[in-house]
Amino acid sequence: MASDTIKKSKRLHQMIGDANTIAIIGHIHPDGDCIGSTMAMYNYIIDNYEGKTIQVYAEEFSPDFMIINGTDKINHTATDKRYDLAISLDVSTLERMGDFRDIYNSAISTICIDHHVSNEGFGDLCYVSPNASSACEALCDLIDLEKVSLNTATSLFLGIVHDTGVFRYSCTGRRTMELAGLFMSMGVNSEQIIDDTFFKKTRRQNLLGARVMTESKLLLDNRLIFGIVTSDLFEEMKCTKMDTDGIVEQLRQTDGVEVSLFAYQLSDKKFKYSLRAKAKVDVNKVATTFGGGGHVKAAGFESEKPYEEVLATVAELVKAQLDG
Repeated sequence: MASDTIKKSKRLHQMIGDANTIAIIGHIHPDGDCIGSTMAMYNYIIDNYEGKTIQVYAEEFSPDFMIINGTDKINHTATDKRYDLAISLDVSTLERMGDFRDIYNSAISTICIDHHVSNEGFGDLCYVSPNASSACEALCDLIDLEKVSLNTATSLFLGIVHDTGVFRYSCTGRRTMELAGLFMSMGVNSEQIIDDTFFKKTRRQNLLGARVMTESKLLLDNRLIFGIVTSDLFEEMKCTKMDTDGIVEQLRQTDGVEVSLFAYQLSDKKFKYSLRAKAKVDVNKVATTFGGGGHVKAAGFESEKPYEEVLATVAELVKAQLDG
């Protein structure tokens, strides 16, 4: 372990030890790595520190993640309570905390643990590891793995599985697999985590995904694919944003496609966009054009511009990289 990481690990444990009240915060539209990393931090503190008052804050998330210990205690609503310490996990910018940003900013001390290459750094203690597969893997650099319980290990495994696409994405490295193996040796039910939280889909989700695939558009000589769910389609299919999980990856798997762009409507004007790439395009560069970010192969942003205009701009940016 590098000396800087050791120093930050010691400081993390000191800051947790000194705090009586702790808030743990993830990003808006929480995914598996967000829930996995926040709950891993929660369970790690619960297991190793006595007398701490801890509250995790996150927006509504997939009910499949409720198999993780402590998720039933997550608060989905912001508060004006001031904490001794606030810890953000898997959050690339302060804005990505959404309604919970004020909780973080009002805390006496703050910590940021992340792996997004777009994270420019914030917090009194900041640890960003762009080479890590996930925020969960980055967190493993700082905590004492010998003091990790089964509950914490399960949370960490969840995040790693989701951000690596079950170890398929290029972010998967040797340490990723070593950590996964360690957690499995501790008793983590890998089959349950993988099948029930990653691959399992309701019939409603399958029907929505099929509709998006059927109506998707191919651009740039079939190298860019675009799919969208509008509010009208959500209503017609009797679905919510919770049912969109995995659609962007379905689009990416289309033969010949280099980049997939998926959008779903958040409000009258605002859409959320997700980008995925195979080998030739850095979608983080595309997302930052719209004020978003993420990773080379996976990124996202939100925009109130007409989606046709967004699609045209994305197509230009992707084409420039492909032709370059």
